[in-house]
This record gives sequence, C-alpha cells and structure tokens, in this order.
Amino acid sequence: MSIRLIVGLGNPGLEYEQTRHNAGFWLVDNLAGRPLAREARYNALAGKITIAGQEVWLLEPQTFMNRSGQSVGALARFYKIAPDEILVAHDELDLPPGVAKIKKGGSSGGHNGLKDITAALGTQDYWRLRIGIGHPRSLNLAQPVIDFVLHRPRKEEQVLINDAIEKSLDVIPLLCEGKFEAAMMRLHSSKP
Repeated sequence: MSIRLIVGLGNPGLEYEQTRHNAGFWLVDNLAGRPLAREARYNALAGKITIAGQEVWLLEPQTFMNRSGQSVGALARFYKIAPDEILVAHDELDLPPGVAKIKKGGSSGGHNGLKDITAALGTQDYWRLRIGIGHPRSLNLAQPVIDFVLHRPRKEEQVLINDAIEKSLDVIPLLCEGKFEAAMMRLHSSKP
C-alpha cells in the first residue's frame, strides 16, 4: 500500500488564495511545480506526477471547502483508489505554525473539508497531512476561528507555515513508497 492520490484542501478564487485555509493548496502547488489542469468531471484542478517511481494523482477541489468530498470521491472511484491510498493535506488549527504531522484516520476535528471527504469515501481511514496554522486563541488573537482561517497569515507565521510545507515535501516520497512509519518519524522529529 502506498499513496496514489494527494489532495490539497482550500477554497477556489483569488480572494482566498493567500488565506490560511488554503495551506493544502500551497503544498500541492509546490509538489506539482506547474499549474494543474482543470478537470470538469471532478470539479477540480488535477494532474499526475511521478514520485519515487510511482504515478500519483494531485487534486485541488474547486468546490468550496465544505464540498471537497465531491471531487475526491469522484476521482477515487473512477481510478479505483482506496481510502488508505489517499493523503489529504489541510490546514490544522490544533498545531502551531511551523509544525506538520501525518496521521491516518480519526475525526475531522471540526474541519468541514475533512467531514465532507469522510462522507464521500464512507470512512475516516485515509491519511492526513496536517499543516499547522495555529489557533487564534493560542496566538493571542481575538478573531473568531472562521475569520482567522479565511485571512492571510502574519508574515512571521507564513514563514513558519512555508517551512512546515518544505519539511512535508521531503517525506512525501516515503509515503509514495508505502514507508509510512519512516515518513512520520522523520516529519514528527523535525524541529519547527
């Protein structure tokens, strides 16, 4: 078993491009290294690349976050990609900027994109790459969570988020080879 589909979560449109909620898009954009093609049948931007000798789909749903499952479910069903061969990269409030963690399964933690993907796949047993964006309370901000995720990070937070994405990109080849424990150990032991 290895990763065959990497999904980046975010919201489409220029007004959301630089917001914290688009951290998943940022990772996939870096991984792709080129613009992905619009795929109307999946309502997404999609493309294939080779990672560690494996063909891997990249997907950025072009629905809003809370409907991400439509795109993920459609592509996974068409190409017969099992849930445990899917990695979903997303912003994570419970991790500080600069930290990224990999996990398989578990609850959505209130993340609407994950809730919809879980509903579309019929299971929580897919991999997640959680990119820390911090929480407004832990960053001493009075913003409501919805405002926080839909705004651009402060400059110092953006630097840390970019670092976490870079560290994540380093372990993705291991995930595509099915070396999940090694990938987790390397990413989780890296310092923010």
